[in-house]
Amino acid sequence: MSTASTPGVVRDTVDGPVQTGPSGSAPTTSGTRTAYPLYVTGKLGGAVVSLLAVLVTSFFLFRIIPGDPVKAMTHGVPTSAEQLATLRKQFGLDLPLWQQFTDYCGRALTGDLGTSYQFHAPVGELIATKLPATLLLTGVAVVIYSALGLWLGARSAWRNGSLSDRLNTGVALTLWSVPSFWLGLLLIIVFSVGIGPIPGMFPTGGMESGDSSGFGYVLDVAHHMVLPVATLVAVGYAQTLLVMRSSLLDEMGGDYLTTARAKGLRDDLVRRRHAVPNALLPTVTMVFINLGHVAAGSILVETVFSWPGLGGLFYQALSVPDLPLVQGLFVVFAGAMILMNLLADLLYPLLDPRVGR
Repeated sequence: MSTASTPGVVRDTVDGPVQTGPSGSAPTTSGTRTAYPLYVTGKLGGAVVSLLAVLVTSFFLFRIIPGDPVKAMTHGVPTSAEQLATLRKQFGLDLPLWQQFTDYCGRALTGDLGTSYQFHAPVGELIATKLPATLLLTGVAVVIYSALGLWLGARSAWRNGSLSDRLNTGVALTLWSVPSFWLGLLLIIVFSVGIGPIPGMFPTGGMESGDSSGFGYVLDVAHHMVLPVATLVAVGYAQTLLVMRSSLLDEMGGDYLTTARAKGLRDDLVRRRHAVPNALLPTVTMVFINLGHVAAGSILVETVFSWPGLGGLFYQALSVPDLPLVQGLFVVFAGAMILMNLLADLLYPLLDPRVGR
């Protein structure tokens, strides 16, 4: 008896059991329609749990930082014990730890991240003020090094073992192992200060000179961005290239590529239409993680180049320590990463229908 004539037969495929229709020729989609909402619900639940874990971690983690935030608020000015006690009471630091934690969680869930000890301003307003500079710097860098890494990684894997592959891989491995702050300092020495016949061509830090407007202001900001963006691109593209190369090499021996070539497709079409799409899942994860870094910025690079973004603000907050500001920035950074990972997970079934079944 042929299984093709039996309604509702389950037949095994390389992707697992598939429910066929009455004719046995076409699989039904009811299982897929049922599975995807469950997949999305699971991912959303995981994101919520992760965010709650971030709130707990952000509170207790920074309580172990050495230093007294109340004394730091006085900026070294002689202060009596009574005045210090008043400040602790004003900022709620005299309460038991469990009560501080519940108050913090209650405010955070309503969007209130507290008031900065150092700047005496709401943490949310400080973050909103510094966020555009960080989005500009790291956003431009992420777009450039993601595109560059994907392109060079695919070409290197497709020409595995060639001179260009060995050169690209060697440069990427070298740059990936270089600390970003060290590379930034090196670029400042060479291209800002100047060495020998090489004159200083770029500013040593900051975002603008403050003496231009209109299109001149745009050029001024772009001029200040060259070195920090180059630092982020040099380190970021290397990781993207290596991941894309490794993922595509895993796909190189697939039978579907041999079949595509046997059909007479050109080699570049086989790579672009068949191999690269199937190698994108690991790289998509990395690209979305990099997009999460756009909000966090780069603490080291922004500090080295005195860029007025969230990374530099986080460094200032840690040096005090300014607990509300540190906690608020940590929640924003981690929240951006959780959101980008969630979007990547939701995108997977669109790239590979086997995901989410």
